[in-house]
Amino acid sequence: MISDKIDKFEEKYEIMRKKNTVLFLGIASILILVSVQVYIIIGVWKQKNEMFTLRYTQLSQEASGFIRFSSSDDGFMLVRELLNDSTDKMIDSLFLIKDQKELDVARKGIMEYFNAVLQREQVLSSMLASYFELRGFEKNFKHRISINNLEIINWDTLIVYKSEKFQLRRPGIRRTEASVTGPEPKREKSGSEILVGRYMIGGNHYRLFFDYFINFYDKQQIILRETSASLGLSTFSIILVGIMFMITYRNLAEERRLSNLKTDFINNMTHELKTPLSTITVAGRTLEMPQIRQNDEKILETAKLIGKQSVHLNQLINMILEISMWERTQFQLDKRRVDVEDLMKDVVASFKNGGGSNAQIIEKYNLTGVTADIDITYFTTLLNNLLSNAVKYSDKEPVIEIEGYHENNNICIKVSDNGIGINKLDQKHVFDKFYRASTGNIHKFKGLGLGLYYVKKIAEAHGGDVSVNSRPGKGSTFTVILPGEI
Repeated sequence: MISDKIDKFEEKYEIMRKKNTVLFLGIASILILVSVQVYIIIGVWKQKNEMFTLRYTQLSQEASGFIRFSSSDDGFMLVRELLNDSTDKMIDSLFLIKDQKELDVARKGIMEYFNAVLQREQVLSSMLASYFELRGFEKNFKHRISINNLEIINWDTLIVYKSEKFQLRRPGIRRTEASVTGPEPKREKSGSEILVGRYMIGGNHYRLFFDYFINFYDKQQIILRETSASLGLSTFSIILVGIMFMITYRNLAEERRLSNLKTDFINNMTHELKTPLSTITVAGRTLEMPQIRQNDEKILETAKLIGKQSVHLNQLINMILEISMWERTQFQLDKRRVDVEDLMKDVVASFKNGGGSNAQIIEKYNLTGVTADIDITYFTTLLNNLLSNAVKYSDKEPVIEIEGYHENNNICIKVSDNGIGINKLDQKHVFDKFYRASTGNIHKFKGLGLGLYYVKKIAEAHGGDVSVNSRPGKGSTFTVILPGEI
């Protein structure tokens, strides 16, 4: 007995190990596929981003050249005039300032003014937008102007601002000699900026160097539109592989479940068939004994035992044959109009005189005058199976409550017991063919796993259904719904 349990445990462990291995390999494969697809998508995104920057850099250079040669205004004509007028007015007073703090304040004001005029009065942005639109490209962008060097010139040169990068551009200047004069303006840092050009404008009393950048604020959306096909295909392939894996794994699990059911059925059938065969064999040998042959009472008792076990063996064989027939053809019901309450009382009475003699059965009927077209033989089988299970799966004195009532033109039959109950997981499969609850030792309760399968098939053949409500240790309630009339 112990060795059988050990063998069964080892078998279940091996099945679980193989199942987990398949699951692990499948998940690992999907993760690898997802990683590869993500890597490809990132690569495509970077490539599109670089191509976008290169395309608009070239386009900006073309636009700058076109504007320079086709127009007298490079986009900063008005800026030059305004800055020239301003420096003419401030030049004399600026060079008379001797206090360093006052001079720093003046530098800051000049820097802010020049920057404001550049941003407000330039028309290069509108020229570029018109050129881009003419060429059929995106025209919505933001611009940024970065001042690199600003000098006020009179009899001397006053450096208002000079960036370190600008200082390093000039040949012959070492890094140790580079310095930043004046406060550096705030800059919008963005990896998507495109340098259109470096400009130098000047007037009577100033010289200004600055860089002009453009930034497409919907750049990501543009690239996303361009990569949508690749992204969609990759996403679809990932989802498809995931679905195929889930279907394959579910089929594998279902195949494993059916294989286990088949194995359990064969084991249970062998166990069930051995019992009457062993009894018949022992009874036959008993009849061979001389002392038994001389005792008519013992012969009769043994003959009755053989007959009883033969009937039981024949029932088991017929049950297996019937299930094969039901798989090939539909039920051939011999329906008759019957009084349902009378039929139920007859079935329960017969059960009390047979396998339910040790059970307490409480009957509640409210089916007076209710009739239905029912196959009496199959209906008797249905009710007997429910009552037999209520007795069989009880670990104490069986108490069964059978109730019949009419509701919404349907006949409702409830069979409740105080047995061991069924857990939630097993409730989903109790009506499956060959299925037996996995809780506890299933060989403690004899059966082939066909009783409730018959119940469901018979109920469905009559146009009805059956359901179960159960709690482990609290008993079960089976409800059969059949069409009926008053």
